[in-house]
This record gives sequence, structure tokens and C-alpha cells, in this order.
Amino acid sequence: MDYKKTNAPSNTVTRDMMKLSSDTGNVYETTMIIAKRANQVSVEMKHDLEKKLQEFASYSDNLEEVFENREQIEISRYYEKLPKPTLIASQEYEDGKIYYKNPAKDKGGF
Repeated sequence: MDYKKTNAPSNTVTRDMMKLSSDTGNVYETTMIIAKRANQVSVEMKHDLEKKLQEFASYSDNLEEVFENREQIEISRYYEKLPKPTLIASQEYEDGKIYYKNPAKDKGGF
């Protein structure tokens, strides 16, 4: 997933939770859907960052080889400037890009 192409804001946005929860009818269920998607996005972003930084890893114990790597710093800055996973997940939910189902409601529930 290319996180730079998302139209999620990079800063905090106030949202009307009652309007957001109109699909599910429950504010807490909507919050959990967004939270679970945010966790998925966070894990994916962390995996991508670790994979890119792994190229710069040195496995020797030589202190002379410790230096500042510009490319590594640029990669880290790129990921710091991306929108936070909660903002990406919230935007995906608003755009209708998140598929969710509640097994308790499908079976008749509690």
C-alpha cells in the first residue's frame, strides 16, 4: 500500500462520531472497526520500514564503521511525515474502503 497517495490528513481532525457510526448504529463498534484497521496499517507500515532499514544493517562489532547514513535518515523522515495509522484508517472508513462484519449480529447475537 502506498501511504503517500492516501488523502488522509497529516494532522488531527475532529470528526462527528454520530455521523460516522450511522452505518453500524453503535459508536463503540465503529471505533473498534477503525482501531482494528489502524492496527493493521501500523503493522504493515512498521514491516515496510524495517524491511527498508534492514538494507543498512551492519552485523560487525567494529566501532569504526558506525557513521551517520543519509539514506537511512531520509527513509526515517519519510515515515515520520506520513499520516498516522489512525488517520489513515478513519479516512478509509469515511470513504467506505473498509469491509467489516460482526459475527454476533449475523448469527442473531446475544
